[in-house]
Amino acid sequence: MAQPEAETASPTAPQQAPPSWLVLLLAVSCGLTVANLYYAQPLLNELRTTFGVGEAAAGGVVTATQIGYAAGMLLIVPLGDRVENRSLVSLLLAIACAGLVATGLAPQFSVLLIASLIAGSTSVVVQILIPLTADLTPDAVRGRIVGRVMSGLLFGILLSRVAASLLAEVTTWRVVFLISAGLMAILAVALRFSLPRRAPKTSVHYGELLRSTLRLARDHPALRRRALYQAALYSVFSAFWTTIAFVLTSAPFHYSQLGVGLFALVGAAGAAIAPLAGRWADHGHGRVATGASFLLCAVAFGVGGFGAHSVILLAVAAIALDMAVQTTMVSGQHVIYQLDPNARARVNSIYLATFFVGGAIGSEIGSVLYHLGGWTAVSIFGAVIPLIALAWWTTERRSADN
Repeated sequence: MAQPEAETASPTAPQQAPPSWLVLLLAVSCGLTVANLYYAQPLLNELRTTFGVGEAAAGGVVTATQIGYAAGMLLIVPLGDRVENRSLVSLLLAIACAGLVATGLAPQFSVLLIASLIAGSTSVVVQILIPLTADLTPDAVRGRIVGRVMSGLLFGILLSRVAASLLAEVTTWRVVFLISAGLMAILAVALRFSLPRRAPKTSVHYGELLRSTLRLARDHPALRRRALYQAALYSVFSAFWTTIAFVLTSAPFHYSQLGVGLFALVGAAGAAIAPLAGRWADHGHGRVATGASFLLCAVAFGVGGFGAHSVILLAVAAIALDMAVQTTMVSGQHVIYQLDPNARARVNSIYLATFFVGGAIGSEIGSVLYHLGGWTAVSIFGAVIPLIALAWWTTERRSADN
């Protein structure tokens, strides 16, 4: 029988909010780090040309990054409860820097895949900084301060594809990853000297920490269901964004790398629904919003399928897809954070790892389908998966998830 966790004394809650400069540093750190997950998406055509690989193989770069991130969520993020955070964050950023240098200098496609896996796994530092922000902040202003840091995360997601496309347009795709490596090195040093020391929440050994994480998945059906919901939507989301670069750079569009990045920025406007989704969840409408999101996602791919020759229809599909994914994401977190307040980091690691595995699978399936059947095949896949999830959603007990 597993021994109970030996909890260490937690530090006294701070009486004042962290200084504004530290909040800004944390927000910038989250934005620059999460961007590592998205740089490759608008660059797949460039990678395909450089290494002489097909669409399916090029999409493997996105897959490798997402698999790395999922593995990091399961194997690294729980250490945030066990290891002093300042040292852990600096170490992860240093390894991310090395992975990004290897990505930018990769002489072979196999090296690129391994380096992407390393960069993805260590980019989970974001999921250590956000709980750390909450711990450093008094209850009275915690939501506001964490919201500011999360805004940095959102901007990183929104701007990463545009930045990658612009840099690749004026230089090469390699410069994108080398610049990011330099930024990770700067952040490693800045956070090492700026973050306060924080006592670990538990002293259990690493093996027990991982076992306790897995027990949470076993003991909470709502966590498993919500994680699989999100994995389903994130798989088609990743399929869309992995293959759309191929669509936009070929006939009839012939977009440049910058054009692909600007399209991604327009599509990401759907993320603006996140505050509304949170309000719906707060008022007990999360379950209905989730079902509606599955339907919206299927409709988005229907519109996108007919929009192969219309950038306007593709943009509408992208916005609707982002809205659906954001809504289920926020609704799901509203559910899982109520399951075990003493293990929210570990609950979150299961949730995020599961849907990033879904995203990795979706990226690879999307690349293969595009190679075999073009945009039409991707659109059919994107419409069918949320409809299957919607059918499963109808079996959900209302008491288990609102």
